[in-house]
Amino acid sequence: MSQGAYRRLRELPIAVESVDYERLAKVVATRAFERRTTVIRLLGAGAEGAGEDVALSHDDHDRLPAPESTAAALRRAGTLGDALDRIGEARLWDGAPSGALAQRQRRWAFESAALDLALRQSGLTLADAVGRRAQPVRFVASFRLGDPPSFERVRERLDAYPELRLKLDPTSSWNVELFEQLAATGAVDVVDLKGAYHGTMVDQEPDPVLYRRTVDSFPDALIEDPALIDATAPLIEAQRHRVAWDAPVRRVEDLAALPVPAAAVNVKPSRIGTLEDLLHLYEHCEHAGIPVYGGGQFELGAGRRQLQALAASYHPDRPNDVAPTDYHDPRPGRRLPTSPLEPSSAAGFR
Repeated sequence: MSQGAYRRLRELPIAVESVDYERLAKVVATRAFERRTTVIRLLGAGAEGAGEDVALSHDDHDRLPAPESTAAALRRAGTLGDALDRIGEARLWDGAPSGALAQRQRRWAFESAALDLALRQSGLTLADAVGRRAQPVRFVASFRLGDPPSFERVRERLDAYPELRLKLDPTSSWNVELFEQLAATGAVDVVDLKGAYHGTMVDQEPDPVLYRRTVDSFPDALIEDPALIDATAPLIEAQRHRVAWDAPVRRVEDLAALPVPAAAVNVKPSRIGTLEDLLHLYEHCEHAGIPVYGGGQFELGAGRRQLQALAASYHPDRPNDVAPTDYHDPRPGRRLPTSPLEPSSAAGFR
């Protein structure tokens, strides 16, 4: 990818006439909580662009900027670059969400909606606009194994979809038998140790026993977000050829601060926040030879399809955590799309 990709996107014409919101909700059985998101819709010239605000706090979805004032600001934008600049202006955020992450998630929702609208109005796909070729997207399914953890959820999905690949979050509550059952499937491509999360529902303290079992049970899997303490650092250092990073990476500058160099990076646009920083990170990793794969934050609508579009253009053959949302249902049906997903040829960013 050339550095001109962002500049070319900024030059796309755009016409915004109105803004609308739609609330989505779904009980995520594999995580035991109700997920709420908000679809941001920008409308103009007979087209609609959509993005998705994936803030975790339900309250943040009740504090959205007024549609009319937002539309009034965006109506003056003649190009996507103008629109992105106006989205970044603080005065648009009269309903600003709490916390830096939630603010980046909201900004990405508006920026991705603007990109979607500009592409549709120009009759282009993302791949067309950045000069790449969209390819079928390989995906993994990511879900928790219950409390207490059980192999059953994995068994149900592999019975229905024998070729399904997995990204799992090992915890200290997993016993030896469960590790053996999971290892025997040969289906685990990524194990996420959640060592970079603090104060969330998925925190996992660095546990030397857990880390040893994980490393030994899944010798070919990427090891994502380990925590390096005195008791775990030697083990992780020995596995640096497969250590991947997710939560600590938001910008290119973050790569230099990692405790172990990245063997791969899980790129989440809603954590990054802006199209400019996202494309800069893609460009840097491509030039540095760092493999990239995509990840989500339980999108329920347009956001998940946008992750699939990015993967199709930038990292189609990686273990992308972008499985269709229905894989998180209590018992997924037998008619879900399977990996790889064919890229869409329709104009737009989803």
